[in-house]
Formats: sequence, structure tokens, C-alpha cells
Amino acid sequence: MRQSAGDPSRPEGVSSTLAGAAHDVVQARDIAGGVHFYTAQRTENASAVPHQLPADLRGFVGRRGELDKLEALLSGGDEPVTLVVVAGTAGVGKTSLAVHFAHLVRSRFPDGQLFVNLRGYDPGTPLTSAGALERFLRALGVAPGSIPAGVEERAALYRTLLAGRRVLVVLDNAATAGQVRPLLPGEAGSLAVVTCRGRLSGLSARDGARRITVGLLTETESVALVNTVTTGYRAGDDPAQVAQLARLCARLPLALRIAAERAAARPLMPLRELIADLRDESSLWDALSIEDDADADAVRTVFAWSYRALPPAAARAFRLLGLHPGTDFSLAAAAALLDETPERTRALLDVLTGAHLLEQTGSARHQFHDLLRAYAADLAASQEEEAAQRAALLRAAHWYLRTADTAMRATQSLRPSVLTGSPGAYPPPFGPDDRTAANDWYVAERANLLALAHAAAQARLDEIAWQLSASVQTLQAAHGDTDDRLEMGQLGLQAARRLGDRRAEARVLQGLGFAWKAAGQGERALSHHLAALEIFTVQRDRLGVIEAHNSIGLIHLRHRELDDAADRFEQTVRLAEADGHRAWHAVALDNLARTRLEQGRLAQVVELADRAMRVHREIRTEGAPLLETLITLIRAHRESGRLDRAQECTVSAERILEGGTRYAALEVDIALERAAITLESGDAGGASEMYLNCLRLQRRLNDPAREAATYCGIGTALRSQGRVEEAIDFHRRAVAARRALPDAYRLAVELGLLAQCLDAAGQTEQARPFRAEARELAGAFTDPRAAALHARLSALADP
Repeated sequence: MRQSAGDPSRPEGVSSTLAGAAHDVVQARDIAGGVHFYTAQRTENASAVPHQLPADLRGFVGRRGELDKLEALLSGGDEPVTLVVVAGTAGVGKTSLAVHFAHLVRSRFPDGQLFVNLRGYDPGTPLTSAGALERFLRALGVAPGSIPAGVEERAALYRTLLAGRRVLVVLDNAATAGQVRPLLPGEAGSLAVVTCRGRLSGLSARDGARRITVGLLTETESVALVNTVTTGYRAGDDPAQVAQLARLCARLPLALRIAAERAAARPLMPLRELIADLRDESSLWDALSIEDDADADAVRTVFAWSYRALPPAAARAFRLLGLHPGTDFSLAAAAALLDETPERTRALLDVLTGAHLLEQTGSARHQFHDLLRAYAADLAASQEEEAAQRAALLRAAHWYLRTADTAMRATQSLRPSVLTGSPGAYPPPFGPDDRTAANDWYVAERANLLALAHAAAQARLDEIAWQLSASVQTLQAAHGDTDDRLEMGQLGLQAARRLGDRRAEARVLQGLGFAWKAAGQGERALSHHLAALEIFTVQRDRLGVIEAHNSIGLIHLRHRELDDAADRFEQTVRLAEADGHRAWHAVALDNLARTRLEQGRLAQVVELADRAMRVHREIRTEGAPLLETLITLIRAHRESGRLDRAQECTVSAERILEGGTRYAALEVDIALERAAITLESGDAGGASEMYLNCLRLQRRLNDPAREAATYCGIGTALRSQGRVEEAIDFHRRAVAARRALPDAYRLAVELGLLAQCLDAAGQTEQARPFRAEARELAGAFTDPRAAALHARLSALADP
């Protein structure tokens, strides 16, 4: 937000809202790119303390030798150990050991514990280093819109955030050293624990890793594990028979727990009969690949032995759940896949969990051990007809697609559903019918949605693949999931082109344009929106044409190509008004008003924003679009000197927020405007307090644009009070934060204000380079405000 185009002492850009991150389809404000530079100042807000460790395994037994070795590595020696590799065969208990050790030593890492399953041995695609870094950066407090696009840039920011901190990082199920290396802390103090089936020798050679090899449990430990699981259920078992059972399980913890759970579930059956049954089990399955053949036979035998003891319905459920494409699943998703009622599905999941064939991860969520998932999928492939397998995948896919569509429509009103036809025999979606429920559902299912997109593309379920991409893009945008948006968008685009469906292609291109814009790739974004516009025009899709023009306008506005932006928004206004698309009409009027505001045409801004408000009232708009237009009016009235009118609009916006509507970014924008109004009213002290409150609010967002605006406002208020040295510090902070954004004009504004403060403090030599940089940046733009700023800076330049 800006106050004046003519007075070089006034805080132009004090509370710019051109980098918000709410809904890019409806806002000119959402035009921020990714992080491009890293400074100490930029990372101050990324101070979250993550606690991501899974729950410790109930009844953990044994591994005293391995735990002692890990403790010795952590505590002993002159050179601190920063990387430990826990290696061993599948099912040997590597993850259980690593998580148990992490819980034992977590107090030594007060700055947090990070955990990720890299899925190196899952049937699906392993998690990439970039994907894992995105999760870690979020956990460390980095706003989604501030996460860089490239893996190297993400790794650099990650190491910056861990510098000087003591953080424990557990990297589970790693496949290669290359997958792990970008996730390693950069200096001593933190510890990374990696679990893997291979040796990952490259980590030892290049990164100084120390390796702990996890072997089979001893017979004593194996017997202790069986006794721990069966205590309270069985009594009087012959210790020799318990030892025999342990040997038949190859002393592997996963197999031992499954066998012991079956023994506990049959307390009256003599143990010798269970042993005989296990010994006679001869069905070996090829889906599992374990390095040691004897161990492989034992695990396969125990799996088959436990599976054959299931009731037929539970056995079928086990097989079909192996077809679920994601890493975990909800009760509702399982019910859809199995074609069962939720009540019946819950009973089946309870049976599988009781048999240790599934793990429960939440009140209504379950997951497979990766070996068991492979085993279940192999059973489905060998025992289910191909048509039955495809039908199960289709049921799950339609459930996710229709639930995503419901969630999308609960969070925005501009984009229509892309689904066509009747759901027919497919199960009804879960109903996230309000914004909070929709966002909660998306967060829980994010990884599954991406996995489903890949599964649909692989199965040539092309209509589902493109519709899923189009249906989740607004949810992905709201959560800053740019990587997923791009990946799913590419899958959807390929699917639409395979179908030869041009309208579908245009819809996906439009979504990809938003994704590339969020990734800071303006040229790519523009090319996708232009391609979408061309198809929409040929197909005579008027609503698509309206959205595409608006999107192209946002790209031009982001690059401060204001005349081009205005042209696009004017076309959007005309088309939306002519076609009776009232919601788009209001949005386009507001975007045009914002563009005129950047051009300094304040009278037009008020007229356009008033028209937008009238449309909002007629169609009873709620939430973000209404607040956006009110903020436009506040800025226009304030910059025109009509502080009373600006105050009235601010009160109206605050009442909407008080009514239960919660948009954190817009709440900060409104608070910044109130502070600016107070400052212009002559109450610099009161404004300082308000800006400090804005600082507290915006730190929840970790948004560099609002951070810069807040620091700039504090600096301006302090300078008005004669506290110039303090003001200089805050203007330096504003410049540092703004450098994290591709917003050259506002950087020029803030550099100019910093130079002014330095001049006022008699630090003329220090001011010169900042003023020169600001003048050069402002000279790249031709609009009236930028030209006026360049002229003022040039007039102040040294002869």
C-alpha cells in the first residue's frame, strides 16, 4: 500500500499488499514469487520448533547393544558425530530402533526433531529430496510462498535455518545417498539418523557417516518380544516352544510381532499347534525381495500364515487395500475402495490391525508396513480378477475426485466444478462442506492425491487424472503446494491431450499457469495462460475466456506492466458484465481498481471499487473478495487524504473479521492500513504500537512482503518521532526482507526511505549506494509513480 506519489518523505510502500497468498484466482494481491536471496534477517521468523517423531513403539524390547553403540557415537570422542546410518534387512526393526533412540535422546535436541519417510522401498515413487525439503522447511516455519523452487536453493535455506541449532533429523527408508545428502544438516550440533536396507557407502566416504548394522534379534530378545505381546493373553507356554516359534520367524521383529499377535488372539490354542500350523505353511510369495533367502522365506511364511487365518471378508479387504496408491488411508477412503459401509469397514480394519497386518496411525487412519503393502498388492494381483482390481481403483479414485471437488467448492465460488455426468454406482464423497473441514481434509490427503494422480495416469484413467488436477488446484494454492501443483498439472495435461479434450486441456493449462506464477516463473505462467485463452476462444467458452484474461492481467500486474494489466482487466470487466457473471465482474473491477491505484489514478480507483462493492452486496459476497475490495477502498481514500472515509472502510472490514471470517493475510493488511491511517493522522506513537502489533500478526504468516511493509511502517513512525537511529535499523530490515522478493519497484521505494533516514542522521556516505540502487531500479519502469520516484531520487543524487 502506498501513501503518496509526490512527497519523498512519505512512506510509499509502507504496507504493500501485492504479495499476498490467499486465492490467486481472485486476487491481484497474490503475485509473489519464491525466495531468491538468503539473508540472516530473512530467517529470523523461521523459528518454529518441530516435533515430528512418530510415537515410540509400544513394548520395545532388546537392542541393548545397538542402543549402546548409538549412545557412544553421540556422546563419546573429540569429534562430534553428525550422521549415523542404521542399516539392515527388511523387517529387522530399523525404523523402530531409530525412533526409539530418537525418543531417548530428544531432550538433547531442544530446537526440534524432524522425521520423514523417504519411501525408498515403497511400491510407488520414492519421496524426492526436494519434496522432503519442502516438508522440513514448512515445519521450520518457512511460509509456503517463500520456499525456493530448486533443490539446491531449498537445501541452502534448510542449512541456514539449522545453523547454530540442535535439531535431530530422522530420515527413514532411504534408497540412495543422493536422496539423503541434501537433507543433511550443514554443521555440528544437529544429528541425522538414516535408516536403509543398503549400505549407502557414499555417505561414509563423502559425508563422514558412521554405520550401525542391525542384525536379527538374539533368541533371548526374540522370546522377550513374544512374551511382551502375549502377556495378559496367554499363560503357561513352554519356554522351549516360544523359542521354537521365534526361530521359525527368523528372529525378525516384524514377523515375530505378527506371530505373537496371532498367538495372543488364540489364548486357548496350544502353542505347539500354532507352531505346527506355521511350520506347514508352504505358500511363498515372490512380491518380497529380501537379501537373505532364509529370512525371506521366514517372512513370507509368517505373512501367509497370518493371512490365511483371516476371515474371508478381512482377507479380501487386505488384498484390495494393497491397491490403494497412497501411503496411508482414511476410514472413508477404505470404505470406498472396498465398497463397504463405514461401519463394516471399521470392523474389517480392526481385524487387520489386531493381526498386525495394518498399523493404526490416527483415530480413523491406517497404513501398511512397506513389506506388507507389497505382499497385499501381490495377493490382489494373483487372486483378484483384473476387472475387480480396476473396479477397486476406480471406486477409490472417484471417491477422492468427488471429495476434492466438494472441498474445492467449499473454499471458493468462482471456479465451477469440472465433473460431468452422474456419479452412478460410485460411493458418495466425504462432505467437507465448509472451509475449515475442506482444508483439514486436503492436508490429511495431500500425499494421497498426488499418488492417485500418478496411479490414474499409469492406469490410463485419463478423465480422472485431468479432473483431479483441475479440482485440487485452488486447495494446493491456498496451502502453497507449488511442487504438487506442477507435478499434478503436468500429469493432467498429458491426460487431457491423450483424450483429445481441448476444453480439459485449457482448464489444466490455466491451473499450470497459476502454478508457474507461484513458482516465480512469470514467462512460463504467461505462456500457459495465453495458450488456455486461445483454446477457450476457439471453444467459445466464455467463462474460460474471462478467467484467462484476468489471469494474464495478474501476470502483467506482477511485473508492473500496468497498461497491459489494465487492458486485460478492462476486457474481463466487459465480458463478465455482458455475460452476467456477477462474481467475476466484481473481481475484475477490483483488480482494475488496484491497477489504477498503482498508476496513481485515485479518483478512478474509488469509482471502480465502489462499483465492485455494489456488485458484492447484490450477490451477497462473503469472505476474501469482499475484504479485498474494502482494502482497495481504504488505500484509495487514505492516499487521497480522506482519512475519515478510510477509517469507515477499515471499521467495516474489521467487523467482517469479528464476525468469524478468518483470513490471516488480510487481517494483517487491514491492521497495516489502520496503522498507516493513525500515522497520517499525526499520532506517530500510536502508529508505532499498531505496527508492532502487525509484526506479531505477520510472523504467523512468515510472509516477506508483509514483513517488509511492517518494518518500513515502524521505521517511518519512529522517524516521525525523531528516533532516527532506531528508524534506520527498521528500514534496513525492510530492505533485507524485500530482497527476498522479485519486486524491484517496492525495493526501490524502501531503499529510498533508508537513504533518507541515513541522510537525516548525517550518514551521507552510507546513504549514497542505497539511493543509487533505488534510482537504478525505479528507472526500469515507465508508469507515473515509478517515474516520479526516479525523478525525486535523481534530484537528490550527488552532483
